[in-house]
Amino acid sequence: MALYHFHVDQIKRSAGQSAIACAAYRAGEKLFSEYYGETNDYSRKNGVAYTEILLPLHAPPEYKDRQTLWNAVEKVEKNKKAQLAYSFDIALQNELSMEENIALARRFVQECLVNRGMIADLAVHLPDKEDGGILNPHFHVMATMRPLNPDGTWGNKQRREYVLDENGERKKDENGNYIFTAVHTTDWGEPETLDKWREAWCRMVNEAFERSGIPERIDHRSYEALGIDQIPTVHEGPLVQKMEQRGTQTAKADLNRWIRSTNRLIAALKKKLRSLAEWIASIKEELTREKEPTLMELLGQYFIQRHQGAWSTKAKTQNLKKYATAYNFLVNNNISTVAELEEQAKTLSSQLDALLAKMNANAARAKQLQDMINFGANVERLQPVIDEMNAIHWKGTRDKFRAKHQADVDLYYTSRRILKTTFGVTKIDVSAWEEEQKALQQQDENLSAKYKPIREMLDQMLNVKHCVEAAKRENERKMPKKIEMQL
Repeated sequence: MALYHFHVDQIKRSAGQSAIACAAYRAGEKLFSEYYGETNDYSRKNGVAYTEILLPLHAPPEYKDRQTLWNAVEKVEKNKKAQLAYSFDIALQNELSMEENIALARRFVQECLVNRGMIADLAVHLPDKEDGGILNPHFHVMATMRPLNPDGTWGNKQRREYVLDENGERKKDENGNYIFTAVHTTDWGEPETLDKWREAWCRMVNEAFERSGIPERIDHRSYEALGIDQIPTVHEGPLVQKMEQRGTQTAKADLNRWIRSTNRLIAALKKKLRSLAEWIASIKEELTREKEPTLMELLGQYFIQRHQGAWSTKAKTQNLKKYATAYNFLVNNNISTVAELEEQAKTLSSQLDALLAKMNANAARAKQLQDMINFGANVERLQPVIDEMNAIHWKGTRDKFRAKHQADVDLYYTSRRILKTTFGVTKIDVSAWEEEQKALQQQDENLSAKYKPIREMLDQMLNVKHCVEAAKRENERKMPKKIEMQL
């Protein structure tokens, strides 16, 4: 059961975002923003395979026009920190044809969004060679957040529910103002709704796979919900994948290779811990129910049985070494009972969880740094264009220059706004962020070294488990008397 990419966010003015600019980029069109007084020209963008605006039945038909729709949204949202639209970014399936993928995207948008009353702006992307040359089909949806009234006018996102006293009258605060709580008029922003959208998309994809006889399936649940303890990999993108296919190693792919290797190690350790915990649970009750042998006694019985059955001096020596190793482990760690062995296993599990939590925190910071580096690189790369534009004194000439370089100008100012509002960055220092990334990677490598003693101790505990199980089996077969061994 595979996981998949399904990301939902919000387009916000507070993050320096414009609904018109976002729509223009996704659709690969040239659109004018009345709110900012700017033209956003992405008409030369490659890889846009399909676009469509889907309307609920009571929506004004003029909203089929992309520029009209998003200018209307910008106009009705008065607050300078307004949330303008929902933004979906969903991976399509390479196993399906483009026609099947577009049909899936349209079905999802219609059934999950438009039928709920949203206006949805759909754009399907299939990057071509200029975008990396990798089959990476995906689709974007911008969906309205404000509901439409039955007459096609914009409704309210929230309504007030006043707090009442015992007489049913509205209560006032100390300043004489009525006390109220703001309640959303729709459930579109609720986590439960997002879960339903994810589940619906998986169901639609899996149905398409089944119709086509494809055995692959996707799952809407998160790593946490699935009980998967893993460090998330970073998004490589088609360009990195293309470079790797050509034999050129990249930092992102190297990081992902290390993450996958670490995840395999974590999975192996977790599997061993689960096996040990299950065995301890099964034997614990049995050894404490009656006067059963202790771990030390069972270990001694194991050695005597192996020693008596050995055919050569070499085999007897190996048995003695194995017994001594297990015996010393129990003595050095003050373990003589199953309960103490269980406590040690819990300690190992806690240490493993703490390491994983720290590495996940590092991964989250590394992703944040990568976003900052990308936006900062945009600003540094485009600064000469802005400097050249600002150096032009004649307004007409400057306007012509800006129109010619509109996409670069928009990207520059959008990157600066996002760095400031989202990340709180006032001074752009890409090299410092790259150094922090390297430091995080070194820290992760140091953390990886801490897995070794956990693995070694776990292997010792499993050695004890093996010896005890063998002794118990022999006890059950021969029912030997209690043997005490002095070393």
